[in-house]
Parts: sequence; structure tokens; C-alpha cells
Amino acid sequence: MKQNKKHLLLSPSKESYEEKWGKTISYGSIALIGLVVISIIFFLTGKGLALFFKDHANVWQFLTSSNWEPSHNSFGALPMIVTSFVVTLLAGLIAAPFALIIALAINEIFPKWFGKILQPIIELLVGVPSVVYGFAGLILVTPVLRSLFGGSGFGILAAVVVLFMMILPTMVSMMVDSLRATPKTFRTASYGLGATRWQTLHMVVIPSAKGGLLTAIVFGMTRAFGEALAVQMVIGNAALMPQNLMSPAATLTSVLTTGMGNTIMGTSANDALWSLAFVLLVMSLVFNILIKLINKKRG
Repeated sequence: MKQNKKHLLLSPSKESYEEKWGKTISYGSIALIGLVVISIIFFLTGKGLALFFKDHANVWQFLTSSNWEPSHNSFGALPMIVTSFVVTLLAGLIAAPFALIIALAINEIFPKWFGKILQPIIELLVGVPSVVYGFAGLILVTPVLRSLFGGSGFGILAAVVVLFMMILPTMVSMMVDSLRATPKTFRTASYGLGATRWQTLHMVVIPSAKGGLLTAIVFGMTRAFGEALAVQMVIGNAALMPQNLMSPAATLTSVLTTGMGNTIMGTSANDALWSLAFVLLVMSLVFNILIKLINKKRG
């Protein structure tokens, strides 16, 4: 009898078994996700470099030439790369100050009850499918631009407006969370020293939340850089070097979505599209590294 009691005391408890299984499932899930990410990177790298190793295209010409005619073995990706950066930077630069103002208003100025109503609405907009934004740009933005500036209304400016509408809720939601993470003692100490609300926001709250605010901006720009469908619907899809904001153009993602289904696997034209996808992957990794560096500096 004593041996049975001793065995029960020394045997692992139910909680320890559950903790062990929980750790096993967690580590297995992490390993699976890591394996999937590594597989995607290796797959896209192999496909993306096939144009240069198998079809013997020139890397420098691919990155610097503006002539994109895959049917004639001319692979100049510069117009798409430039356009992708232009629409991303413009949308990010326009959305960032608006997002900061709205986030400050929700967290610092508006009554709490109003902020509790407004924030869920903004977070709901984050989950709206991109095709909805693209459709809104198609029926609302392009006709307005056409009446104001002439032309077809399709072009870089239309894409910037649509991306602005898409990334603004994302930036606002992340900025609100970052501002709320600022300790209340910082504000109390600032008020105790005689600072006004605006001085506290400018000199204390915003500098304290700077890392989170920058992360929100970079994250929003990352989403803008990788957006495909909404941009494709309003940008005009012309693989030409942009001349002005109203000229039709094409981004890396818009060329991929329009061309991938119209090429034969293994041909030079198909390999060129995979090379564009590889460039898009590299830039997405760069954006993620920037976010990591910002968070590391913040910590």
C-alpha cells in the first residue's frame, strides 16, 4: 500500500502531461511554419533565377532595362520596380500623417466612449477584402480623376488613392495600440511639470511610442507594396516607365496577376514572371527586416 502511494506521489501529474503535450504541439507547429517558409523561399529562388541560369538572360539588363516584351525575349523589369516603389512611397507618405492624427484623436482627444465606437469600425476596415477597395477605386476614384485631370483616369494616382484607403486603417489600428502602450505615468509627470496637452503629446507621448509608430508605417507600406488585385483594377496595367502621376503603369504584382495565367510553364516568358516574383519576395523580406530592426531599437 505504501509503495502504491509512493508511486502516485512520484509519477508525473496530469498537468505535467498536458504541459508536455502543449510544448510538443507548439514546437511542432513552429517547425512546420518554418519549414513552409523555407520551402517557399527555396522554391521562389529556384524559379526566379531560372531566367538567368537556364535562359541566360542578363541580370543587369533585367534590372535596368525599361523594355518589357517577354514574347520577344526582352525582359526589362525597371518600369514595374520603379512603379511599385513610387505607389508604395506615395501612399505611405500620405497615409502616415493622417493615421497619426486619427490615432492621437482616438487615444488622446476624443471621449473614451467615442473612441470605443470608432476603433472597432477602423479595425473592421482592416479586414475588408482588397477587391472591395479596387472596385471602389474603379467606380469612384477613376471617374473623379478623369473629370479633374482628363485622360482615362487609370494610372499611378488612382493606385495611390486606393492604396491610401487600404493601408490607412491598418496604420491607425497599430498606432492606437502603440500609443496606448505608453505608460500613463509619463503623461502624469509631464502634466505635473506644467506641460499642456499638446506639449505632452509632442514631447512625451509621440517620442515614447516612436518605435511602434514607425513599425505601423513600414507595415502599411509592406502591405501596399505586395497588393495585387486592387492596384491591377485601377493602374492601367501598361508595362511602361511612368511619366507622370496620371500615366498608366504597372507594378510587379499587377504584371504577375495578369501574365501568370497567360504563359506556358517553363518558357522564358513564364520564367521572367517568376523572376518578378523573386524580386517581390526580396523586397518583402527587406521590409520585414526593417520592422525587426525598428522593434529591436525600440526595445
